[in-house]
Amino acid sequence: MSPADQEFLELRPRMFGLAYRMLGSRSDAEDVLQDAWLRWQGAEQRELRSPEAWLTTVVTRLSIDRLREAKKERERYTGPWLPEPLVEEGEVPEHAVELASDVSMAFLMVLEQLAPEERAVFLLREVFDVDYPELAQMLGKNQAACRQILHRARERVREGRPRFQVNPEAHRRLLDRFAEATSSGDPGKLLALFADSVRVTGDGGGKVRAVLHTLEGAERVVRFYSAISRLTAGRVSYRHVEINGEPGLLRFLDGRLDAAISVVTDGIRILDVYTVRNPDKLRHITAA
Repeated sequence: MSPADQEFLELRPRMFGLAYRMLGSRSDAEDVLQDAWLRWQGAEQRELRSPEAWLTTVVTRLSIDRLREAKKERERYTGPWLPEPLVEEGEVPEHAVELASDVSMAFLMVLEQLAPEERAVFLLREVFDVDYPELAQMLGKNQAACRQILHRARERVREGRPRFQVNPEAHRRLLDRFAEATSSGDPGKLLALFADSVRVTGDGGGKVRAVLHTLEGAERVVRFYSAISRLTAGRVSYRHVEINGEPGLLRFLDGRLDAAISVVTDGIRILDVYTVRNPDKLRHITAA
């Protein structure tokens, strides 16, 4: 392996973390990194002042272009679109360190509200700690414009970002209650589990059944899970995993992977449920 190849491999987890946060899609992030790798191969290595800055610039610009295309595709998507979940269990993969924070499903959904350049400026400055002169150079803008974009993005993220810090063990206990209540369909257990303003968002991508609009309100959500439990009685099982750096669940139906489930909680009640059922977004998950 050449020194240039080795350097790319060392930087790859960080670049994956950037591309995934930009796109919310593992497959799209891998495509961006493949394109960046081809450009890296064609670059004159000795002339690069900072290989990391060069790669960050390339990955950022490729991600912005891909996100512009993706936003058009998501407008035609069947039902709600959710990020492709990163599921970890057992041995920690190489990119886990770069995805240890600021990558939850809820956070990625907030980032979806930002325009591509806003998202890039916010992530590069707030998550990857890129200073303003380098940020301006990466995006081809002046520093004042970058500061203005960042201010606007911060305000939008602050408005939509969950403000709860929940102990992981408490989070897992709540997930246990969720698994029990949704399996039994007991209205009392379900009602005690959810906040009055709870929302349930499902992503089937038009390939499997899922709610076509976000369900809101405890009563509607309880009726929904009660109905599901009647249809799947005795056929459902759950397994604890880490999804995008937080405790989550894999749901199995008749022994086959059916969904990846993440929740937002204040530690007492569930505020949001994100259920990814689109098989294209589950194909990377080892479900043995």
